[in-house]
Amino acid sequence: MVIPNKKGVEILVKKVFKLLFPFNEDLTRDEPPIATPFIRERLEVIISGLKPGDSMTTDQFIRSLPEVKVLLQADAEFILESDPAAKSLEEVIAIYPGFFAIYCYRIAHILSDLSVPLLPRMITEYAHKITGIDIHPGAVIGSPFSIDHGTGIVIGETTTVGNYVKIYQGVTLGALSVDKSKVADKRHPTIEDNVILYAGSTILGGDTIIGRNSIIGGNVWLTESIAPFSVVYHKSEVIVRDQSNFREPINFVI
Repeated sequence: MVIPNKKGVEILVKKVFKLLFPFNEDLTRDEPPIATPFIRERLEVIISGLKPGDSMTTDQFIRSLPEVKVLLQADAEFILESDPAAKSLEEVIAIYPGFFAIYCYRIAHILSDLSVPLLPRMITEYAHKITGIDIHPGAVIGSPFSIDHGTGIVIGETTTVGNYVKIYQGVTLGALSVDKSKVADKRHPTIEDNVILYAGSTILGGDTIIGRNSIIGGNVWLTESIAPFSVVYHKSEVIVRDQSNFREPINFVI
């Protein structure tokens, strides 16, 4: 096995993105993308090093790109609908880190399904590096899917996410245990359709299911399933006092 050059993988990721959404013309054009010789040759070199003798994976990946673009356009439209700050589809596609992280996940997931080693993780770790969003390529994520802000999101390998799910910054979809013996088990939660996960919420465990149409509030910690149409929130006490009458000591630790 020949480990791919990181910079070469990053260049490939950028080239495929520009193939799907060319910046020099309408980003949302409907024409199916046609892979350039550069993309095909670079991908063949990388995959041949990882899977010697493989002659089919590159073509299978390239044939999947029109479908990937359809999914990504649906994701972008959902982000636009979900975020009042987004002014246009072009803005979402061109600059939103959440959209770029979803793009990297979607192409990495295809390569993972094609049993390509290392490369899928290299792609999602590139997205992690530049967006702060860590999505394992093995996760199964429906469409459309929205990530808003995104920094600090972690989505584990055996996570299942349904359609029309919105996730905000700092959300963790993780495992209850990091025991290596559980590598073949479903360790991460299932998020059903039309769920909103607000900032800082943590949902753990392979048996944990968040039922459809539920809302999980900020900073909620869950390790058990939630029925459909639930609202779950963390309630903390905030006290506001007049400074002139405040006599309790305040200790600052730096």
